Parts: sequence; structure tokens; C-alpha cells
Amino acid sequence: MDRIDWSRVDELREEIGEEGFDEVVELFLEEVDEIMARLRSGALNGTVAQEMHFLKGGALNLGFGALADLCREGERRATAGEPVDLGEVVACYEASLIRFQSRVTVPLFRPETAPEVRHS
Repeated sequence: MDRIDWSRVDELREEIGEEGFDEVVELFLEEVDEIMARLRSGALNGTVAQEMHFLKGGALNLGFGALADLCREGERRATAGEPVDLGEVVACYEASLIRFQSRVTVPLFRPETAPEVRHS
């Protein structure tokens, strides 16, 4: 469920350089975190097919192979009027992100997505 295409990650890093790569990763994570929040809450900006299409493109670009495959299938299902398991998409992203972080330095807790701390 968390398959990363490391050859794509390396290829992208080589194509755009370390600084450009860091910017692409940061932008991807910001955009995907926003979409994941919408998927969790059900407050989608567009249709499920549109959200899956957008996620698929970003996932393919950054080597998140399992997520791209799941989004491709989700887009197909949504377009056909079939249900899409959004929880599975969220879980796949979270697992893929953990795997990605095993080889790529990215912030573990970004302020906009850090869990809320409750004080007693």
C-alpha cells in the first residue's frame, strides 16, 4: 500500500536539483494535505473524480506509485458513478508518506497539519 517509485524520486531530484526538489516536495505535501483534510471531512472542492485526478498527477510526479494507482482507480470509479473508498486513499497517502520520509527529509509535523494539542 505504500509503494514508492524511488527511481522516479531520484530522476526528479536529478532533473530539477536539490533545491527545486525540496520546493516540489513542500508544494506537493501542502496541496495533498489540504486534499486529505477535505477527503476526511467530506468537504470536497470539486467532485471525487476531480480530487482523484489531481492527486494522481501529483503522486505520479513524486513517485507515490501506490497512491497514484489507487487514485487512478478512484477516478475511474467516481466517473462511472461507483463509490470510492476515500478512507483507503487517506490511509495509502499516510503510509506512503511514512515510507517516503524513510529516505527523503521532509518535515514530520507541518504547522497546518500538526495534530491539535489539548491541555487538561
